[in-house]
Amino acid sequence: MADARILLVEDDDLNQRLVRTVLARSGDPVLRGACLVQAASLAEARAALASGAVDVVLLDMNLPDGNGLSLAAEGRRAGSGGPAVVVLTGAAPERRDAALAAGCTAVLGKPYEAVQLCALVSAALSH
Repeated sequence: MADARILLVEDDDLNQRLVRTVLARSGDPVLRGACLVQAASLAEARAALASGAVDVVLLDMNLPDGNGLSLAAEGRRAGSGGPAVVVLTGAAPERRDAALAAGCTAVLGKPYEAVQLCALVSAALSH
């Protein structure tokens, strides 16, 4: 597989660094070599999606300019068969059904284990 492109939509600097570090230290060479594009808002995420192919979106639920699920729902409505969307949220049990209904492929509750994040991203990339 060519270098995977992962869009991280996360407004918290610490969480951005955490995801970058987890992927860079992964035992999976695809994850280690992935191009990680960061967006701190829905507007930045939409611009990143419009500017190039993305394989997986790691999406925070609460962003400064709205609910992250709106981005997943937009992709589903467009019917573009776009990237897999994995939601990263602190309220996983409460938000799981809404995330899946919006078109997300998985929900990962915060805090999460590094191995969980890597497994979900690997699975999303393999589809």
